[in-house]
Amino acid sequence: MTPLPSSPAEELALLERELIWLDTRRAQLLRRRSWLKAALRAQSGRGWQPPPGVPGGWAHDPAAHPAPPVRSAPAVPPGSATGGPGAQHVLLILGGLLLAVAAIAFTLFSWGELGIAGRAVVLAGVTAGALGAPVLLLRRGLGATAEAVGAVALLLTVLDAYALHAAVLPEADGAGYAAFASGALAAGWTAYGAGMGRLRLPLPAAVVAGQFPLVLGAWAAGGSVLVIGWALLVTAAGSVVVAVRGPGLAVRATAWSGAGATWAGGLLIGLGESVSAGGPLGAAGPGALLLGAAAVALTAAWRAPREMAVTGGVVAGLAAVAGVGGVLRTGVPWSWSVVVHLLCGAALAPVARIAVVPRPVRGGVLGAAAGVTGLAVLAVLPSAAATLLGPAAVLTGLWAGAPGGVREVAAGAGAWPDDMSVPVVLLVVAVLLGAAYASLVQEGRAPAKGTGAAGAVAVGLVSAAVPVLLVTAGVAYAAALAVDLLLVAGLLGAALAVRRVPAVAGATALWCAVAVAAHTGLLALASEPATYAVSGLLLVLFAAVAARSGEVVARSLSLVMSVVCALVVAVAAGASLELGAARTAVLVLAVPAVVVVLGLWLRTPAVVVPLEAGAGFGALVALGLALTDGAHLSLVLALCGVLAAATAVRPERRPGAGYLAMGLFALATWVRLVSAGVTHPEAYTLPVSVIACAVGLLRRHTDPEASSWAAFGPGLGVTLGPSLLALWSDPHWQRPLLLGAAALAVTVTGAVRRLQAPLLLGGGTLALVALHELAPHVAQVFDALPRWSVPALAGLLLLALGATYEQRLRDARRLREHVGRMR
Repeated sequence: MTPLPSSPAEELALLERELIWLDTRRAQLLRRRSWLKAALRAQSGRGWQPPPGVPGGWAHDPAAHPAPPVRSAPAVPPGSATGGPGAQHVLLILGGLLLAVAAIAFTLFSWGELGIAGRAVVLAGVTAGALGAPVLLLRRGLGATAEAVGAVALLLTVLDAYALHAAVLPEADGAGYAAFASGALAAGWTAYGAGMGRLRLPLPAAVVAGQFPLVLGAWAAGGSVLVIGWALLVTAAGSVVVAVRGPGLAVRATAWSGAGATWAGGLLIGLGESVSAGGPLGAAGPGALLLGAAAVALTAAWRAPREMAVTGGVVAGLAAVAGVGGVLRTGVPWSWSVVVHLLCGAALAPVARIAVVPRPVRGGVLGAAAGVTGLAVLAVLPSAAATLLGPAAVLTGLWAGAPGGVREVAAGAGAWPDDMSVPVVLLVVAVLLGAAYASLVQEGRAPAKGTGAAGAVAVGLVSAAVPVLLVTAGVAYAAALAVDLLLVAGLLGAALAVRRVPAVAGATALWCAVAVAAHTGLLALASEPATYAVSGLLLVLFAAVAARSGEVVARSLSLVMSVVCALVVAVAAGASLELGAARTAVLVLAVPAVVVVLGLWLRTPAVVVPLEAGAGFGALVALGLALTDGAHLSLVLALCGVLAAATAVRPERRPGAGYLAMGLFALATWVRLVSAGVTHPEAYTLPVSVIACAVGLLRRHTDPEASSWAAFGPGLGVTLGPSLLALWSDPHWQRPLLLGAAALAVTVTGAVRRLQAPLLLGGGTLALVALHELAPHVAQVFDALPRWSVPALAGLLLLALGATYEQRLRDARRLREHVGRMR
């Protein structure tokens, strides 16, 4: 079974192939008929024999030799001299084009040489002959030739109309005559196509010609732009009627194309006039035109296929919104026009409840409403974002004093819009989405993805609209903070109700709560009491959510936010006590200390991991505060090492936290020595290194599987690191010699005993010492060499490495495996 075509284009291609096959089959049958006639004529005179070169097969006695079944004439091969349908079409098209060119040339260059009678005779004769020839051709079965001659005939009628205007009616108005001529041609071609029946071109050509009479007539009559727009819409409506009721696929496809072109022209005229209108009366005419365009599009969508019906519903809805909104927006300030169009788009939503409207059309109209809603949100989104980020300006003047209104906090960024339209748009869209969500829930679709998305977007818009409304309206500072805190609490409560709301809506509520909390925290930084109050309340809220939530994401995010709020309180306490940044860093470390204790007590991975992330962030904050003071920085590093060592008590954190504690302790020692201005750090570090290495050696005796990094890494790092730092500023030769000898001894010991830490630490130190000592000489050598020698040497090195690449790669792998097997 041949599959049904899924589009007009596919159906048209299928019909073309079928017609070509029918023409070929007809030619075969005609040849067979001629053969049979010749056989009958020969049989009537004598005993029949097949004509020469013609296949056949009756004997003289019909009774003894019955007639065989009729066989189809052999198909003509593609490469034969007679050609196929494709060659036939090419020849016909070329012939038609040549005739058309000749007719045009005759009309342009030879027409004036004839008199009135001659012109009339030529016009009548040629046109009548061209129009009548397809009748004879169709009777003889030459359909393709008839189509070509018919196309030439249609072109001749156009040339006749032009010649009539140029020679007989030169004083006639061009636009008016063109309107009359196009109408006459459309009517004549329609009658001709209906009379001929089997010609495919006249009726689509009549549809094309019918697109011009009204438009050209309105133009010739001096009509306004709106009149021309109405002419286009009436033409589009007529084309829609033809597209719905017209015969044949070609006629319907041409009518749909013409309807789309003329409808788009009328729509553009209405939009342009509506935008430029200065008052309600001036916008009424364009609005009516746009509503007419909406009606035409809706009528077309009512009868169109599914895909076209959806598109028609969308454009009809948008045209209706533009028409009504264009009239209403003239009575309000420009900034409120977004609200007006949004309300007009919302008025399209009840169409979904009208059962008589086809479902695709309803879907298209709802799509138009959704598009208007999305455009409205995008229009106000920049102003809303600037308003929400405006309180960041308070960071340049912390605790400057409680302002009279919350709008003053964002004054440094100029973040608020000029009116209330932005929060109104956000709230209206949130209400619409909430109503859509409730409607879907009543239909029993919750908690599907569509309903969850509607609820999530509604939550996000409400979360943005409330702070924007408070800032725009200039609400009192304390009242704005209270409302924002209530909003955070409500969003966190919605996030906890995961069993009663879709998961995506609950997750959106949680992240919106974090965003609103950040906005509220920035607002609170304008006043010292507000900072403590807001941070403390947010700490309590997020801690409560972390304690009650069963979702991993919600619990983790709430724990991190709780730690951040506690850090804000700690930093604020240091500022209130006027401790300075360096000493405040020590106070801030109290928060990570509490977190580490909680991690040791709880031991639940889902809780401990977020707490440790928050503790790490707090440690980074403390290090940042202590960067300007070396002594306090070393103290903070040591305390961080203590916290890491406490974390290493837990078996699952022992490897990573133990190495981190070792590094922090070593780094704290180095920083302390540098900050104290010690020029000979070995006097302080060697005793510690000896003791630490002795302890490591003892551990290796008791636990041979212990890592050399845990046993000897801290002791070696305490001395080698500060000595290397002191080496770069030491002009004497004793330190490089002693440090190099010690590093060499450590390296050899690590290689002999197969210990990874002494080998790598000693080797790295030895390489740096050698670089320090050889650097001046290498620089002198490079200064003495010509400039081209450096790239030449680099090229030779790369060539050598490339030539021995595989060998070097194998050596590197063996070295890595060898070092990896060390303890």
